[in-house]
Parts: sequence; structure tokens; C-alpha cells
Amino acid sequence: MGGKVAPEDDEKKNKYGEAQKYDPSFKGPIQNRGCTDIICCILFIAFIAGMFVVGYFAWGNGNPNKLIYPTDGRGQICGYDELVKDKPNLFYFDLSDCASASSLLQLQCPTTQICVETCPDSTWVGLPEHAKYLLDPTSVDWDKFYCNYDVDAETSGKSPYDLFMDDDCASYYLESKPLYGRCIPSLLVDAIDAASDVIQTADNITLTDANNNTITGSAITAAQVALAAYLNAQAIADKIFDDFSEAWTFMLGGSVIGMLICFIWIVLMRWIAGIMVWLAILIMFILLGLGIYCCYSQYDSLASVDTSSIEFEFTTELSSYLEMKETWLAFTIILGVVTLILLLLVIFLFNRIRLAIELIKEGSRAISSMMFTLLWPVVPFVLEVSLFAIWIVMAVYLATSGDATYEIANAPNDYPLANGTSCDVVTFDGNNTGATCIFVEYAGDPNLFRMQIYSLLGLFWIMNFILALDQIVLAGAFASYYWAFTKPKDIPTFPVSASLWRALRYHMGSLAFGALIIAIIQLIRVMLDYIDSKLKGSENRVAKFFLKCMKCCFWCLEKFMKFINKNAYILVAVYGKNFCTSAKNAFFLLMRNIVRVVVLNKITTFVLFLGKLMVTSAIGICCYYFFTGQISWYDRYLAQYLGGVPTLNYFWVPMLVICILTYLIASIFFDVYDMAIDTLFLCFLEDLERHDGSAEKPYYMNKSLMSIAGKKNKPNKSDD
Repeated sequence: MGGKVAPEDDEKKNKYGEAQKYDPSFKGPIQNRGCTDIICCILFIAFIAGMFVVGYFAWGNGNPNKLIYPTDGRGQICGYDELVKDKPNLFYFDLSDCASASSLLQLQCPTTQICVETCPDSTWVGLPEHAKYLLDPTSVDWDKFYCNYDVDAETSGKSPYDLFMDDDCASYYLESKPLYGRCIPSLLVDAIDAASDVIQTADNITLTDANNNTITGSAITAAQVALAAYLNAQAIADKIFDDFSEAWTFMLGGSVIGMLICFIWIVLMRWIAGIMVWLAILIMFILLGLGIYCCYSQYDSLASVDTSSIEFEFTTELSSYLEMKETWLAFTIILGVVTLILLLLVIFLFNRIRLAIELIKEGSRAISSMMFTLLWPVVPFVLEVSLFAIWIVMAVYLATSGDATYEIANAPNDYPLANGTSCDVVTFDGNNTGATCIFVEYAGDPNLFRMQIYSLLGLFWIMNFILALDQIVLAGAFASYYWAFTKPKDIPTFPVSASLWRALRYHMGSLAFGALIIAIIQLIRVMLDYIDSKLKGSENRVAKFFLKCMKCCFWCLEKFMKFINKNAYILVAVYGKNFCTSAKNAFFLLMRNIVRVVVLNKITTFVLFLGKLMVTSAIGICCYYFFTGQISWYDRYLAQYLGGVPTLNYFWVPMLVICILTYLIASIFFDVYDMAIDTLFLCFLEDLERHDGSAEKPYYMNKSLMSIAGKKNKPNKSDD
């Protein structure tokens, strides 16, 4: 176990590079440095210029109204285009065609769609009108017909039945209300009953759609049930919006309280980190011990009544295994072996666990000495939100920059063109077969897809650049703290501002280089997800298997590269070298101390996760008691100043929002903490390799770290 950290052997040093040499001029982050990875910086700036070009094209050619307002079968935007400006609602001729999942997801149905001024305010079936027409053409109520723009039912010279069969007019409709600009049935049960009552006519002619298929009550029911989800969603959304309006001030206040708890938790970590880690280890061994005791007790009780020889038989009844003494004996042995292994690991890694705990404490001291590091993440967060908002606008304009495309729908089997074939809505003729040419989407220009890929890569690249800037600025600040020989006297006055200046002045190219690597990997992962979605209906299991393997590999690659990039940025912030050199040096430095890296990583992950869980859980529990009115002292003392507990439809809505916001805030705070620990750890490793504790080469680490590492600074002879 020992008090000193054993030196690495020569073979390992040669394999992962030589240890850092002492440099008498090194006093922390180097001030006199030059620009790094200039080519990547130029490429990044040029790429951003290209994003502006794409944005300009999208702004000039796109029309978000194509997404905001519904589009009829001819590609006209209801309530927006000149010919249908006074018709804001979209009406479907045959509602039963909207029952499929794909139709609902795209809000497109393979039926004739027209823009109308108002949705039908009653349920109507057209076939009885045909019966009237046969008896007396003047008795038909032509005002109830919903027909195509260029069709006047009364003057067309066609019978109602012919109008329905030629898809000139809707053969039926239900009482509807506009939902997101689309006419959706409003009274589901009443509409179904009314439609069912009039399916059969006096002439025993059933109601048919444009494909000559019988429209039954069950078909209408299927369509309405599928569309009912939208109505329910709208009602729930209205109630949730009301809850937001009532409780937004309390949600904001709860988030502020969560932020204060995060700050207090980080400050307290210097005192409670060790307690948390050792207590967790103790609880783990207690639970393992209880498990061993329970398993052996069960084995002993079964062994006292089971005198048969030990024979293990396989059976499909899994519960029967729990009635066999051999099962509990196996559980006892397995838990015992696991406990022994973990106990040996704790014993042999005892000093490294102490090192990890001390670095966590030192991270708390570093943040307390530089409080602005907790505010700095607000800057990259605002940049990320702004970037995403701009990209969403650009994506919307790009998505609506193409021309309207049309495809054939409802074509019978003997029709010369298959469903899904491109068509021209102006010249298309269904030849009275029921086939229609309907609007599908805005597309057509192959360059449009390339620009969408370009903008997606831009989102990933710039977003990762902002994350890299966040990391390198914090790394520079915390490195300034570590390499201050006398703390807090030697800590720079504005460490965060100085680190930000160095990053933007000298290392934009290095940040762009690392961000580009991650962006390319993320783009490949998006493409693999797209291909996977296309293969969902495929039976090619070999292709699916290799695709799953590739997705897993690129997920692992992204995690690994983020780890490398993070440590590379730390060394860039300290030494001012280019990205590749810093990445190589960081990787070799970590590999020379791989055991410490693993122990620190696992313990840090556990402590930070526990912190997020504790803060979020505490806020969530308080919110539950508050919004359910179970905190009586609030009504007595604070309600008159802050307002009473709001009356809500769903008390869990503000509680969930506050918990999510608290978790996000905790993640931001603890990400700063995580960066502090990683930076101090790399500086600690560099300190061990560069210095020997002599008067000429003293250690910069604090006394606790020196004690754990078995090091100490020798007193200066002049002080004797």
C-alpha cells in the first residue's frame, strides 16, 4: 500500500514517451506563445462564410409559411397564396384515407385536398342527394357540396354520383373544427353515429369513395380514432399552458434555489468529498456482506432438509432454481469472490483513492478562489442557444426553398402509372379511375440537399467549437491556479479573461481542428441513423447487423475523441502548442499514469453524479410538497409577500420543469467542477515529472497532495 507512488519502469516510459523535463522558465500557462493550427483557423472562418452564403440563399428562396400553413393538393398555401388567401383551412375529400400512421406523421393524406373558408359545421353524406337528383334535379341542395376550385357542382352538368366518382366533389364529410389549419372531426361519437345511419340509401346504393370502395362506419371510425390523438393533445397542451402561466414565477424561483444549492454543494465538497467516497465504499461492502449472509442462510436452510446428492439439473422453470441449495451456494461463492476482489482493489488502490479525493477537494478550493468560473458557462450557453436558434431558422428556410412536388395516389392496379410516381398537377388526368395527383413536399433541387448537409455539419462544427472554447478557457484559469506557487497571492487577477484572450488570440485553429474531428464523427452517426431508419422494413439481417456494429463503433469513437480533445485543450491552454502535439502529449501522459486516471475518473464520475442526484432530488421533493399545498408555514409567513400556492391542473408540470432546469443548472456547475479536477490532475502529473522537491525544482502541489504522493519540498539552505 505504501506512502510513496512507485516510479514507472523504463519500458513503459519508452512506450508512452519520456517524462517531462524541468524547465526553469515555466511558471504556469505560457504567456509568450504563437498562433497554432493556422490552416484550420482559416478553413473554419471560410466555412462560416459559407454558412452565411447558405443562409442568404435560404432567406431569399425559403418561405416558412409553407410549414406554418397547410398546403392543398395543388401546392397552394391555404390562407397565404393569392388564389386561396381567404381560405385558411385545409379540407380532405376522403377522411378514411388519413387513418394510416404515415399519413398522420406527414399530415398528408392520399386524397384530394382543397383550401376552404370554413370547415363543415354539420355531418353530410352526398349519396341521398343523388337519389333526390334522380327524382327531381331541382331538389338537390348544391350549397352543401365541397368541390374542387374549378368545379361548380350545380352548373357542371354532372349528377352527384358522377361528381363523387370523378373526384370533383367530396362524397361525404363530418362536422369539423380547424386544428392547425386542418379540418378535423369535432364530435367523434355523434359524427360516427350520424354517418352510420345514412350509409344505406333508399335505392340500396352504398356510399363509395373515389376508388369505388364502400365507406363504412368502421372506416370512418378508424380515421377519427387516429386523428383523436391530435384533439387530446391540444386539450392537454392548453391545460399545461395554463399551468405555465400560473406558476412561471415559482418555476423561476425554484430554479434559482437549485442554483444556490449547487453552489453550496460545490463549496462543501472540500469537506464532504472524502466522507461521501469512503461512506459509499463502506455501504457497498455492508450490502455485499448482507448478500453473502442471506445467500448462505438460504443455502443452510435448504441443506438441512435436502439430503439428496448434489446433482444440478437443467430445467425451463427458472423459479425452480431458487428452491435448490446448489443455486444459493453458487450465489454465496460468487458474492464472496466479488467481495474479495473489491476488497483487494480498495487495499491496493487505497493511496490512489485518497489522491482522487484530494483532487476533488482541491477543485472545490480552486473554484472558491475564482468564483467567476461558475459564471463563465453562461457565455458558451448563450452562444449555443443562439447558434441553435439561428440554425433552426436556416433549416426551416432551407426546407421550404424547393419547388412543390406531386405524386400519384389512389391509382387502381390496372392504371398505367403506379402510386408514388411523379406527376404534373396541371396536366394530370385520372381518366375517371380515382387516381389523383397530390402535393407531397417541397424539393427538387439536388443542391438543396447538399446545402442541408453543409448546414448540419456547420451546426456540429460550430457547436463543438463553442464547447472547446468553454473547456480551454476553464483549463487555462484552473492551470493558473495550480501553478501559483503561493496561493492565493500568485493567482492572476483575471484568470478567466486572460485565458479567454489567449484562446481567441492564439488557438482558434486548434479549437477548430478538434471540433472538426468530433463534428465529422457526429455527421457520420447521423447518416448511419438515417440509413438505419430506411432499413427498418428490410429483411436483410446481415446489413442490419453491420450497421448496428458501425453505429456502436462510431459512438465509442466519439466518446474517445471527446476524452482526448478535452485533455488536449488542457495542454494547449498551458503550453500553447498545436492540437496534435498537445493531444499526443496528453495521451502519453495519461497512459504513463493509467491506473490513477481510471481511479480518478470513476470516483469523480460517482461524486458528480451523486451531487446532481442529491440536488435535483431535494428540489423535486420540495416542489412536490409545495405544489400539493403541504407546506403550511409558507401560507402563514410568505404567501402574503410571494403569492399563494397556485391552483394547477397538473401539479407535476411545474415540478418536472423545475427538476429539469435544476438538473441542467447542476450539470453546468458540475461540468465546471469536472474541468477543474481534470486540469488539476494533469497539472499534478506534470508537476511530479518536472520537479523533485529540491529548492531549485520545488513541487507546486499543496501539502496534502505531497503527503499522499510521498513527496515533500526540501527547505532552502539559506533558510537554515
